[in-house]
Amino acid sequence: VNGIEIYSMKIDSKVTSRFAHNVITSRAVNRGNVHKEVFFDVELPKTAFITNFSMTIDGVTYPGNIKEKEVAKQQYEKAVSKGQTAGLVKASGRKTEKFTVSVNIAAASKVTFELTYEELLKRQFGKYEMFIKVKPKQLVKDFEIDINIFEPQGITELEAEGTFITNDLQNVIKKTFSDKKGHISFKPTLDQQRTCANCSQSLLDGDFTVRYDVKRTTPDNLQIVNGYFVHFFAPTNLPQLPKNVIFVIDISGSMSGREIEQTREALLKILDDIKEDDFFNFILFGSEVHTWKDTLIKATPENLDEARKFVRAIDTQGMTNLYGGIMRGIDILNAAHEGNFVPKRSASIIIMLTDGQPNVGISNTQDIQAHVKKAIEGRYPLYNLGFGYGVDYSFLEKMALENKGLARRIYPDSDSALQLQGFYDEVSNPMLMDVELHYPENEISDLTKNSFKHFYDGSEIVVAGRFIDINQNSLTVDVKGEGANDALSFTTQQDAEQTAKAFQEQEYIFGDYIERLWAYLTIEQLLEKRTAATGEEKENLTAEALDLSLKYKFVTPLTSMVVTKPEDYDNQAGIADKPTEGIDIFTIECKYSILMRVFLTFFSLHSAAPPASYLYTSSPTWYTSVDGDPHFIISVPQKHDAICFNINEKTGAVLSLINDPVTGITVNGELIGDKRANSDAKIQNTYFGKLGIANKHLDLKVTVTPEKITIQNGNEKTAFTWLDSVTLQQEGLTLIINKKKNLVLSVGGRASFVIVLHQVWKKHPLHQDFLGLYTLESHKLSEQTHGLLGQFFHPIDFTILEIHPGSDPKKPDATMIVKNKELTVTRGWQKDYRKDPNHGVDIPCWFVHNNGAGLIDGVHTDYIVSSLF
Repeated sequence: VNGIEIYSMKIDSKVTSRFAHNVITSRAVNRGNVHKEVFFDVELPKTAFITNFSMTIDGVTYPGNIKEKEVAKQQYEKAVSKGQTAGLVKASGRKTEKFTVSVNIAAASKVTFELTYEELLKRQFGKYEMFIKVKPKQLVKDFEIDINIFEPQGITELEAEGTFITNDLQNVIKKTFSDKKGHISFKPTLDQQRTCANCSQSLLDGDFTVRYDVKRTTPDNLQIVNGYFVHFFAPTNLPQLPKNVIFVIDISGSMSGREIEQTREALLKILDDIKEDDFFNFILFGSEVHTWKDTLIKATPENLDEARKFVRAIDTQGMTNLYGGIMRGIDILNAAHEGNFVPKRSASIIIMLTDGQPNVGISNTQDIQAHVKKAIEGRYPLYNLGFGYGVDYSFLEKMALENKGLARRIYPDSDSALQLQGFYDEVSNPMLMDVELHYPENEISDLTKNSFKHFYDGSEIVVAGRFIDINQNSLTVDVKGEGANDALSFTTQQDAEQTAKAFQEQEYIFGDYIERLWAYLTIEQLLEKRTAATGEEKENLTAEALDLSLKYKFVTPLTSMVVTKPEDYDNQAGIADKPTEGIDIFTIECKYSILMRVFLTFFSLHSAAPPASYLYTSSPTWYTSVDGDPHFIISVPQKHDAICFNINEKTGAVLSLINDPVTGITVNGELIGDKRANSDAKIQNTYFGKLGIANKHLDLKVTVTPEKITIQNGNEKTAFTWLDSVTLQQEGLTLIINKKKNLVLSVGGRASFVIVLHQVWKKHPLHQDFLGLYTLESHKLSEQTHGLLGQFFHPIDFTILEIHPGSDPKKPDATMIVKNKELTVTRGWQKDYRKDPNHGVDIPCWFVHNNGAGLIDGVHTDYIVSSLF
């Protein structure tokens, strides 16, 4: 592709006792006669930690160095400020993170990229799963996936499948396993990779998944190597515990449309799976809280039929009284236990689903966390499901972790109902409660988590630790738990010789694998604890996790890997960080057929999610928009708040909204007014009647009016109307028109916008149609971006002091400290028209008066330009 040939790509995985060590090696050559940029572009599981990376160019190796994040950032601060370093890792979808490195190499030069990452494979539904993303983007002469698995317990089943595997390719997957060893090889020839006989496009585009399980002659397995141990616990053939489950469901207005339909669909399927010994109830919260029944109800056939009728009638209304909903659920569950309405030996869980942020009742998230923790008192787990990107994910995660549960994001897509049902399936079969694994305190230090509220069928509990005496080679463990009929208690023993014997036939074992497994698990759990911790406890957890991350060279949220490159041909260093769910940016791979699932969100405000007809893209770290009269909303995520201002200017004026001299992207807007002036008003209403979006580097101009959309590429012009439903992709431009609703536009892979069409009654005496602009992926524009909107693509902070009554009793005034200035601001609302172009949704914000004076750089008239382009 473009003169660069990837002639070899090998994915080599070695799995020892569930711990996977993966090396991706890619070799490329510049077939051109000038220096060219080569990309190494791979997607890794989110659960993995990168441990090593290097580039070898013409025999010279450039390694990646793992450092404390702050140190790496400071070291490359100057380069970052010049826009020279690249963030190398981005979240890219549900399961993966994308690692991208590019380097310029001379004509005829060769480069070898080598990336190593490790992860502990989790057991779900009775199988361990390893997931490899395959996407070489060109035919590769020597392509190979080679997976070796070694399990001392013995392997009972092994399967491999790929979403891209055709009938012809099925035979290329070679799979063997016997006793403790498994091997999978996938090595298609060039012709087997082609989409058709003479095509140059590759079939290899999708997921390659390996699943396996191990023999379980005993409930557990204990392994001791080099002064460390790992203990796997997964008993089989236990009777199932009855369960008591309360579903707490958000029915606020933002759940309307597809979200609530999918929620109903998932709940109906879940009702089919609930067993007759189980107890359940539904709590719905909008502005008010509604319960199906006042107490937990047994899952008799009659009660299930009644529940199905209730679920089919669930509809949306009001705002988000999350606190009221979750507390009602806890109260009902607590009352059932206290009144002995449920079996003593039964497992209780609460599952909450929300798509927004609390804004009725108690809306301070820290207060909600404190109340919920006090009410649950560690008696049962709370699972929080965040639908889409409008949720405060870190709040949901903290609250779940504090209450022995976990948070999960439900992605807004056609399979959201299956995602909801899939999560329920994971926790629907509790086999044991209050599982405790006891190790001799005087023999073991640095033990990972060893007490678990529930053990679910098909899963596995993993505990690892370090011996105080490195030469100790035996261990006795006591395991206790509460089963459906009685208490479970047993003792297991193991010594290092038995482990060594089990490993005799393992040629490729990396000797420190148990130590690295222990480090991986410890870091993962420290980071989890750190999420819910504060103050000194958080500092200590951070220090411990950082120390281990550096010692074992894992790229975690606390470390960065600095990638150095040769200094010729304008190569710049890059920094690889570990993205964090709920904080980092979601960029979903763009395919022609699906073309960017775009998601618009106010990161920190209650978000009314757009209807299903919207296409969604990545949630930006901060968010800016201009819509209406024309009013600007600037989200400030760290404050869970927003700033807004209006610009009042004459009709016909053209305002510079975004101007990036580095990428060449500009957005300008021309103002229109009402059909006739309002003689009573001092300030006339104005709106954007025309938007011009350009990429000067590509000689591309897009003009949008309420009547039509025109694309000019050099001398070529293409026009569409708002009555069209269009998906267009060409070099430097992706454009989607959602008929009579909105337009999604991605320019040069650098920035994306959604333009909302506002249509009024054609015979309206005063108003006329106008446009609103919402920016996405603004982080991809350069540091030098400016304009009325563009200047706020860089983080902004403010402090509010002295809140006092204003001229309107409903809208208090305050002093805002921003950009080292003191401004008088007013608490008010601005309309967000993403969901409802006719009426909009009120967004609370601090209003800056006088055309944004003191907030915007300079004065607003500085932003008047002569024309759209």
